[in-house]
Amino acid sequence: METIEVGEVFTISDETNEEQEVEVLAKVTLQGTDYVAVSFSEDLKEGSEGDIDIFFLKIDEDGELAAIESDEEFEKVSEAYDALLADE
Repeated sequence: METIEVGEVFTISDETNEEQEVEVLAKVTLQGTDYVAVSFSEDLKEGSEGDIDIFFLKIDEDGELAAIESDEEFEKVSEAYDALLADE
């Protein structure tokens, strides 16, 4: 998989194997690992600013998207994302 860029749209399968289209909102690198903040394209199209679910995925060594395993890791990524938004 090539580098994932902000604004890119791709399809993921959720735990029920239902495919969902997500858009990359931001990319954060922490301690050499890339993470992306994504949201469902459907939510973004509806423009419901306050109700958009944002979730984070890790980009593993192979360039594949992976779930964030631990709460500590999630907290770090979430804080980095918030800091990124504060800078804009």
